[in-house]
Amino acid sequence: MVAKFEPKTDYKVVGTRPIRHDGYDKVTGRAVYGADVQLPGLIWGVCVRSPHAHANIKSIDTSAAEASDGVFAVITGADMPKAASKLVDLGEGNINFKWASNKLMADNKVLYKGHPVAAVAATDRYAAEEAARKVVVEYEVLPSVTNVVDALAEDAPILLEDLVGDDLGEDVTNTNMATHARHEFGDVEGAMNSAAHTI
Repeated sequence: MVAKFEPKTDYKVVGTRPIRHDGYDKVTGRAVYGADVQLPGLIWGVCVRSPHAHANIKSIDTSAAEASDGVFAVITGADMPKAASKLVDLGEGNINFKWASNKLMADNKVLYKGHPVAAVAATDRYAAEEAARKVVVEYEVLPSVTNVVDALAEDAPILLEDLVGDDLGEDVTNTNMATHARHEFGDVEGAMNSAAHTI
């Protein structure tokens, strides 16, 4: 016997045209969005990001941005606290503390396209964006790869030369492998060999 399914048609919302209570405000431009809210003392931030996937930062000139109207501060990786290159257990495996810190803002080297190299804090979004455009960064572009297989090749460009990695006995110096973890529980081979049925 084949089961017969009848489509349900007594929905209260699906298939109907409910009234959008915010529709009128949206089509007339009266709706207030998060970006429209300017709270007292609110400061806007904009990041300056690298256009290159892999490059050394030769210099960063923030003087024009700092002199712009409405700018409170401009910071770069040089202003960030220096983290030690050591492994830290964050509950989900070990991670290199320096590498984690470097993801927030590049110090001497950018590791991916879009890596933040500077940040501007200003009175409003437009002042922050205008000042960010005035930050001048000089890069020395380095060879890059765009996938994991190429990044693990022996001749791959190394992203972090002084990275301390987590390994299983391999030499992880001068490699792009930050962590190698293997999880085992029980005797898998024994269970497969003694199972009544295997698929």
